[in-house]
Amino acid sequence: MKRRYFLATSTAALAATALSSSCGQRDKPTLRLYTWADYLDTGLAQKFQDEFNCKLIIDTFESNEAMYAKLTAGASGYDLITPSSYMAKTMAREKMILPLDHAQIPNIKHVDPAYLARALDPKMEFTVPYMMACTCLGWLGSKLPPGTESSYTLLDRPELKGRITLLDDMREVLGAALRSLGHSLNSTDPDQLAQARDVAIRWKANIAKFDSEQYKTGLASGEFHLVQGYAGDLLEAGKENPDIQVQIPAEGSAFSCDDLCISKDSKNVPLAHRFINFVTQPEHAAINMEGISYRAPNVDAYPLLPEEFRANDAIFPEDEVFARCQPIDDLGDALALWSKTWDEVKAA
Repeated sequence: MKRRYFLATSTAALAATALSSSCGQRDKPTLRLYTWADYLDTGLAQKFQDEFNCKLIIDTFESNEAMYAKLTAGASGYDLITPSSYMAKTMAREKMILPLDHAQIPNIKHVDPAYLARALDPKMEFTVPYMMACTCLGWLGSKLPPGTESSYTLLDRPELKGRITLLDDMREVLGAALRSLGHSLNSTDPDQLAQARDVAIRWKANIAKFDSEQYKTGLASGEFHLVQGYAGDLLEAGKENPDIQVQIPAEGSAFSCDDLCISKDSKNVPLAHRFINFVTQPEHAAINMEGISYRAPNVDAYPLLPEEFRANDAIFPEDEVFARCQPIDDLGDALALWSKTWDEVKAA
């Protein structure tokens, strides 16, 4: 899931330069963060370094699976990681991340209890929720009739053939197919997965490609007319092209939360706890949300956000809409069946 990239590369370069130059003194304690690209407000990153007189070094990964593969292959040296909840659950089971000391992160009292009721780690034993988003459909309003509502049926529209992209991610595509059929997006039932495979193959015949990297800029430029993507990415693209509409599919979709976890290899566990506490402070969470267009499940940060941000249904969906969305969960032994099913979609 290559999902968080700067739309303006010049901005990215300037931000990276500013961040690296701020980490100049070698004698400062260092915190190494392994995360998605463009996933921390640059001003907030600088404020953390100034406040704690430290260096923040950020390395990025393109997908949960790539991150996991790199770590299991022996990569080390990271203090904090931000995997999605289902991957964090796997990493906790395999003792790749440390239990958290709640005494060092008092700001977790601000975490939204409504989210925790559906979280995979509701007691925050190993993880603290960082940012969450529902998977949405984004389209050019000029290419579909006025008042078009978000639904997976749009993926079958013949007039959009060759101008559609789906995420290059089996959990998202097969999950969407399962939801379109009324099944759980975490289903491990072989018959339901076979049905989802057939739906995904039908969709595949109508799309330009599976893509998790360039769908945002492609939609903003008009190359694509309809894409499956993450709310924050699509809303950022909407800043470039106001014709873009972003909605959660009526049938429901996946919602993912990326969590803050401390690596078992961390060389600065106290500073890692301080970072978690820092970004969970409501004022900082609000700054971060506005900076990257994702939602931090932080109930005391919500009132600090602009009304326009709070009113965005893709970020703050209505309760009845959010109830139809499901968290992506760890598949356990069913991972092999899912992988086989996805291979069949790709080979079709």
